[in-house]
Amino acid sequence: MNGHSQAPFASSEVEMPRTGVSTSLDTNGIRAEFPGLAGGWHYLDTAATAQKPQAVIDATVRAMGADYATVHRGVYARSANMTVAYEAARERVARFIGGKADEVVFVRGATEGINLVAHSYPNKGRVLLSVLEHHSNIVPWQLAGWQVDVCPLTTDGCINLDAAEAMLTNEHTMVAFAHVSNVLGSTLDAARAAKLAHGVGAKLLLDGCQAVPRMEVDVAALDCDFYVFSGHKLYGPTGIGALWGRAELLEAMPPWQGGGSMIDKVTFEKTTYAPAPARFEAGTPAIVEVMGLHAAIDYVEHIGLPAIHAHETALVSQLRDALRRRNDITLFGPDNAAGIVSFAMEGVHPHDLGTILDESGVAIRAGHHCAQPLMEHLGVPVTARASFGLYSDADDIAALLAGIERTRRIFG
Repeated sequence: MNGHSQAPFASSEVEMPRTGVSTSLDTNGIRAEFPGLAGGWHYLDTAATAQKPQAVIDATVRAMGADYATVHRGVYARSANMTVAYEAARERVARFIGGKADEVVFVRGATEGINLVAHSYPNKGRVLLSVLEHHSNIVPWQLAGWQVDVCPLTTDGCINLDAAEAMLTNEHTMVAFAHVSNVLGSTLDAARAAKLAHGVGAKLLLDGCQAVPRMEVDVAALDCDFYVFSGHKLYGPTGIGALWGRAELLEAMPPWQGGGSMIDKVTFEKTTYAPAPARFEAGTPAIVEVMGLHAAIDYVEHIGLPAIHAHETALVSQLRDALRRRNDITLFGPDNAAGIVSFAMEGVHPHDLGTILDESGVAIRAGHHCAQPLMEHLGVPVTARASFGLYSDADDIAALLAGIERTRRIFG
C-alpha cells in the first residue's frame, strides 16, 4: 500500500516477556509509520482514538491539496475525479464490512449514525440496550422517544443473551448492542443477538467502534440490520464514520436532516428526496476525511485484521496476568477482552494514576469512559483503562507496570 515505509511483518517473532506468548507483528517497523508516537511515547488510549499512520496523513493532505475539489456538483474534471474517489471510498467501506455500496451512509461518526437510526426509523417502539453501552448508544434513543429496556450482563462482563431472550417481546422493534465493549473489551455473540431480535420481529443495530479496528466484520454473516463505526478509532481521521443499513430499511426511512445533495426536486410547496444513501447525506460532505478513511482501511487490511487481533490478544493476556499478581488491583471484564484492560487500584483515584503515568510518558484513560450506567453496575465511579493498538508492544506494558509501581510507592 502507498505510504508504507517498511513491511508490517518481520520474519522473526517479537517475544513477550513473562507470559511466553508472542506476536509476529513488527511493532518497531509499524511504530515508525506513526508520527504521533515519535519519542518513545507509550500510548495506551487507542480505544478513545487511534494514532494515525503516515499513509492516512498523506492521503488527507493530498485530498486537501493537490486533489481537492467538491463532489457531486462540479462538471469540471477535478470535481469529477474527486467524486469518483469519494464513491470509491464508499465501495471500500462496503467491502470492508461485507455490505453493498448503496447501503453505506457517510456520517460524522458512530454517534451520528445511531442518532440517524433512532430518529428516522419509522417503527419506533421499545429498544433493548445493555448495561455496558456507551452513552452514544443510550442517549439518542431517549431523545428520539423510544422506550428503553436494559439487558443485564454476565458475571464476566458480557451482554447476557439468555436474559435478552427472556426480556424480548413483540413490542420491541429494535435491539442495539455494542459489538465490543469500550470499557470491558467483551465481545458480543452478534449472530445470536440477531437471531433473538429477529425472533420477535425486531431489528439489530451493532455499535462496531471497538470491533472494526481489531476483527473481521461481515454484516451478512452477523445478520444484523444496522452497523455503525467511527473512522478515528480505525486509524483514520476524526469527523467521519459509516452507517451500514439494509437497503430496504434505508429506503423506508425518511431524511433526518435537510439541505443540499439529499434532494430530488425542491419547490416551496413540496420537496422530494434522493434515494438512499444520498437522502441521509445533507450538505457538503467530509470529502477529505472520507479519503483518509479509505486509506485507513487499506492500511489495516494490509497488515491483516487476524494478525492485529492475535497481537492485541497477546498483549491483553500479558497485562492481565501481570496485574492479577498484584493485591492492590481489581480487574474488570473477561480474560479474553478485545484489546482493552480496565482496572482500579486500591487507594488511588484513576485520575491520580493517569497523571503520574503521564509524567513517565505513559498515556491511559481515566474516567467513566462515557459509560456511567456501567460504572454504577461495577460499583465504581471511574476506572483506569489501558487499550492497545496494532503499534502497541511489550515495552508499553513494561512502562505501564513501572508507572503503577511508582504510584504505589507515592501513595504508600
